[in-house]
Amino acid sequence: MELTTPTKLEFYDQMLKLQSKAILVHYFKGDDGRKALILDNTIFHPQGGGQPSDTGFICVTDSNLRFCVQDVRSKDGVVFHYGVAEDSSMENELEQGKGKEVILQVDESRRRLNSRLHSAGHLLDVCMRNVGFGHLEPGKGYHFPDGPFVEYKGTVPLNELQNKQREIEIEVNALISKGGKVSIV
Repeated sequence: MELTTPTKLEFYDQMLKLQSKAILVHYFKGDDGRKALILDNTIFHPQGGGQPSDTGFICVTDSNLRFCVQDVRSKDGVVFHYGVAEDSSMENELEQGKGKEVILQVDESRRRLNSRLHSAGHLLDVCMRNVGFGHLEPGKGYHFPDGPFVEYKGTVPLNELQNKQREIEIEVNALISKGGKVSIV
């Protein structure tokens, strides 16, 4: 399947938006057997940058059809919303639904958790620089709830490790206590 029109990413402009409308562009079964919707725009954040994707629902306007979004991926600018129809007998409606308006609803609690874990990784980066670890380069970030982490490239002398660990914890707590705005640049 060749798609040339990228999906408009609404979440870049309105990160906190959890409900929106879109137009159904395509419904199909992928090579892996999963069913997917492609929309003209989306508020669903795809998996990427070490952060899991949003989940939620997509409902066809003026219909009882609800598509449960279980995973969201992006490839070549096109966002794929993977999931299942709550009532499989209504899948024909999706197959015939090209051009129909749909309502998108993101799972708020999952979005908040994902955002907090991702932001914590950036907070850690700031604190690493503040305690003198600016020479370490952040590498892989994993911002999933089952064990988030950020890997850094470089070395720290063993005799400094314990003290620096405490300094980082103090710095993180100080910045959190101070408060401040979190923004997307």
